[in-house]
Amino acid sequence: MEKTKFSVLLSVYKNEKPNHLVECFKSIYDNQELKPDEIVLVQDGPLTDELYEIIKKLKNQLNNILKIVSIEKNVRLGNALRIGIENCSNEIIARMDTDDISDPSRFKKQIKYLEENPAIDILGSYMNEFIDDISNVVAIKTAPLENFRSYMKLRDPVNHPSVVFKKSKVIEAGNYIEILYNEDSYLWGRMLANGCQFANIDESLIYFRVDDDTYKRRGGLQYVKAEIQLQKELLKLGIVNKIEFYRNIIIKNIVRIFPNKLRKIFYIKILRGKK
Repeated sequence: MEKTKFSVLLSVYKNEKPNHLVECFKSIYDNQELKPDEIVLVQDGPLTDELYEIIKKLKNQLNNILKIVSIEKNVRLGNALRIGIENCSNEIIARMDTDDISDPSRFKKQIKYLEENPAIDILGSYMNEFIDDISNVVAIKTAPLENFRSYMKLRDPVNHPSVVFKKSKVIEAGNYIEILYNEDSYLWGRMLANGCQFANIDESLIYFRVDDDTYKRRGGLQYVKAEIQLQKELLKLGIVNKIEFYRNIIIKNIVRIFPNKLRKIFYIKILRGKK
């Protein structure tokens, strides 16, 4: 059987910490049991000198495997990922955030799953949330194994940093579209509406970096506005009905206006599985 070629898509901007980028690349190439055929790194606007220096070293190390796509001005994540998708050479694309870490077996397990289940268009996994070091896992974010459309009525059916998907199916659904804070959720909704087949592997294949700011960023008026905007789009797609639309706005935005300490407890104790 011919080897399945795949790309890894990342986007980096000026606020990324250089050491996080180094750790990320080690996890998706040096330490991977199955190495990607291509890594597409979108530079979303001007970066720091430190980041440019690290990317230059990575390019020297990876040569033709690393494709760098430079965007003159910061265009935000949704637009950067849309451009990145268009620049990926392979049908199978794995997503990765530049401050997260992939388990060494991630790509081997996900590509094997897709080879054995060719009808699947998008595949995710569980996710370990960690602070500072991957030995310090504070929570496990699970994901559904069935009934993905029903699950989407309340929560994302896949964990964005863990996904591997088919480029053609993403483009058929309109590709990533910039929408405040929710470019991934909006894409999942459109893919579900298009009849795409979802699946998750029931083990953690990604380490997602968190800190107090992670939960702080999920609150405030901007997030309230973003949630309302997303729910309006899900209503248009038929993912939620009007009753579910209003329920989601009320329930989700109550959490958005929680004090940060309470919101952190809610995410870790209620929405996650404590390790």
